[in-house]
Amino acid sequence: MAVLTVVAVTLGVLLFTGNDDGGRTESSTAASQQRGVTHGEIGPLGALATRTPGDPLALGAVDAPVVLVEFADYRCPFCAKFSRDIEPELVERYVDSGQLRIEWRDMPIYGEESMMAARAARAAAEQGRFWEFNRALYAAAPDGGHPPMTVDKLRGFAEEAGVPDIARFTTQMQSDEFDAAIAADSSQAQQLGIPATPAFSINGYPMLGAQPTSEFTNVIDTLLEGQDDA
Repeated sequence: MAVLTVVAVTLGVLLFTGNDDGGRTESSTAASQQRGVTHGEIGPLGALATRTPGDPLALGAVDAPVVLVEFADYRCPFCAKFSRDIEPELVERYVDSGQLRIEWRDMPIYGEESMMAARAARAAAEQGRFWEFNRALYAAAPDGGHPPMTVDKLRGFAEEAGVPDIARFTTQMQSDEFDAAIAADSSQAQQLGIPATPAFSINGYPMLGAQPTSEFTNVIDTLLEGQDDA
């Protein structure tokens, strides 16, 4: 088992780091060639999607042909960039039409305040306001650096997101109720060898960083073409 884990981590590091040029500048053609996306096929990371019905940390149909799994930290500026600039277009273009599902994975790498924010988002999810909280937090993020995440600040995002029971939210946010689930996400990221956030698996094809929207749409369109051909 230990040998298999080492192999998995090594493969993950090679896959993710091999597709990143500071996360942002790689050309579309080069990226597509490196990813080697094959029509309708599951990529080298395997099928990471859980497709759990009613999962509050997921957007889109359970049976969508393409699933984007996102590993992210709430204090990561490039995660915020993805949330603000890229995710809305993917939702409008693919999620709303049933072609894409987005599944969230916590990867709090910037200290205890990142962990607090992950707990807070899951507390919001308990009241059906996960994505509203997620977007409110990222909308307020600066373009660089790792913003502080205090209890009062997180409570403010919950109020903005329309979380109905703020007292319950605050209690759960400050508890260890969600720590096992957050740790499970982080463990999966570690086993995959993910070196930084945001990181993505699109039907098992890795992508690292807040790449241009076209990087995501190129991969998704290729995979959807494969579904049409099936």
